[in-house]
Amino acid sequence: MLRIRLARGGAKKRPYYSIVVADSHSPRDGRFIEKVGAYNPLLKKDDPTRVTLKVERIREWIAKGAQPSDRVARFLAAEGLVAWQAGSNPKKGEPGRKAKERAEEKAQKAADLAAAAAAAAAAPAPEPEPEPAPVDEAPASEAPAEAAPSEEAPAEEAKEG
Repeated sequence: MLRIRLARGGAKKRPYYSIVVADSHSPRDGRFIEKVGAYNPLLKKDDPTRVTLKVERIREWIAKGAQPSDRVARFLAAEGLVAWQAGSNPKKGEPGRKAKERAEEKAQKAADLAAAAAAAAAAPAPEPEPEPAPVDEAPASEAPAEAAPSEEAPAEEAKEG
């Protein structure tokens, strides 16, 4: 099948396109049959040399069955050669299969966490047992004083060794 499409040329970040007739299976910038125009996107939109077309040759190729690409069809519609309509792709904004799977997994995890939280809230919490009161031990002020020397003793032994 023959296509009338753009072939990119120009330098990096300085695009320039040739409008060519090529086989649909050949690469974008590869072999083509005939060059039928040019497109320079760096020029202003109202510049007459932004898009140049060989209208007679394009008519001949369309008569032979060549199909314009979407972008070239826009240029040709401006010249009145073909009727161009905007395509409608209702699935354009829809996430892909993998993204849908990830969203389902995330929703499942959130539901599991919510169910676990609800189960924990519904179950009666066991009452903590009160600690028994200390019976006739040394006063609280003496207990830290006795603990402090025992903690310092191993540190002194480590310094000597």
